[in-house]
Amino acid sequence: MVFSSLLFIWIFLPIVFIGYYIFSDIQYRNVFLLICSLLFYAWGEPVYILLMFFSILMNWGIGICIEKTDRLKKHLIVFDILLNIGLLGYFKYLDFFIEIINKLVGIQIDFKKIPLPIGISFFTFQIMSYMIDLYKGEYKAQKNILNLALYISFFPQLIAGPIVKYRDIEKQLNNRICTAEKIAEGIRRFGYGFGKKVLISNVLAQSVDRIYALDYENLTGLFAWTAAVLYMMQIYYDFSGYSDMAIGLGKMFGFEFQENFAYPYLSVSIQEFWRRWHISLSTWFKEYLYIPLGGNRKGKIRTYMNLVIVFFATGLWHGASINFVLWGMYHGFFQIIERLGWKEVLKKQKFLAWVYTFMVVNFGWVLFRAESLHQAGVFAKRMLAPWKYTDSVFRFPMLVGNKTIAIAALSVLGCGVFQWLFRHKKIAERMKGSGIEALYCMAVFLLCIAALASNTYNPFIYFRF
Repeated sequence: MVFSSLLFIWIFLPIVFIGYYIFSDIQYRNVFLLICSLLFYAWGEPVYILLMFFSILMNWGIGICIEKTDRLKKHLIVFDILLNIGLLGYFKYLDFFIEIINKLVGIQIDFKKIPLPIGISFFTFQIMSYMIDLYKGEYKAQKNILNLALYISFFPQLIAGPIVKYRDIEKQLNNRICTAEKIAEGIRRFGYGFGKKVLISNVLAQSVDRIYALDYENLTGLFAWTAAVLYMMQIYYDFSGYSDMAIGLGKMFGFEFQENFAYPYLSVSIQEFWRRWHISLSTWFKEYLYIPLGGNRKGKIRTYMNLVIVFFATGLWHGASINFVLWGMYHGFFQIIERLGWKEVLKKQKFLAWVYTFMVVNFGWVLFRAESLHQAGVFAKRMLAPWKYTDSVFRFPMLVGNKTIAIAALSVLGCGVFQWLFRHKKIAERMKGSGIEALYCMAVFLLCIAALASNTYNPFIYFRF
């Protein structure tokens, strides 16, 4: 079940919302949310609810043991991390590793073809952050297994984040304020995310899919660039829209989640891009991998090695594919280039810096989106020399209609351009909570419902991670 579905909008969410506010006691509310979250997760793949139960019970028990013993706590945390990574590796990466072994050794081990549990990368990282911070003594172990289970499985952020750290939500589990103003803000935030996903990302996705499905003989330079830019907008509005919906849903039930995006396409360096894109993931890797490895405290060479490790892990986290791994390493390479002095040059030319960042990110998304390295190479080749590839039996309007062009133009304005142009006018602040904004949100909601009712095309990129 996804947020941008009629089933969720008309049935699941109203039942959960009304049922939640029937109860007045916070513990009853937590139990109700936990049951609903587990049903939400089990809707598509009921068998993997057992994996969720096992993960919750295992980490709850080991967490209590870590708190009670000093002598074995280091061994326990190592065991726990290995077990969590092992579960993630088995379900997500086993066939990937088998493929690598087959190619390196020259043998033929059969693929296991294990279905990927939805959201396993997200909830595994949440669990690990809880356990690591517990080991470091940042808080006491959660004795109430139901509260820990709610933290791990809470449906707004279960499938696609943001990755919520336990220390940020610990107090909210037992003490949170639910006001009419907060609920209204949550509905507003959900509505904006709903519109991003359905009215922008879904529309752009159809043209992107058409172009990526072309045979290479009909792929012109113009088509390659069009697909690259449209996908750049699609993935931003897809994922940031889902994050907005998650944050809004959290507010509707009294929770506060951290922001996950901060207009990343306004960045003027790759370092800044990763401070603005998927913030919960980048801060997770910074806190739990980069800093423990030594960060930038042990000399330049060690810093560069740490960056390579972190971005290798970042790419691998996104999926069991060489494309994802190389995408991560690609971003790590430019992080190192900037630290070697390129960033000082960029500081002197803001527009050049933005163009550089746009181009690096854009070509990176080609590698991310392509089904294979070969396809990524074909697209990159046509983008670098578009004048050499102009022949196709397909005309541009056949693949990209007027509606898509209009939506693409709006998406460019909305991903930071409009906000940058009017940054001193405080238009958004004056509009917030006004009658005009209420009418706007209602119109967006109705358009989304109409779009979903008339079109079953509703992909979600980060569902597979």
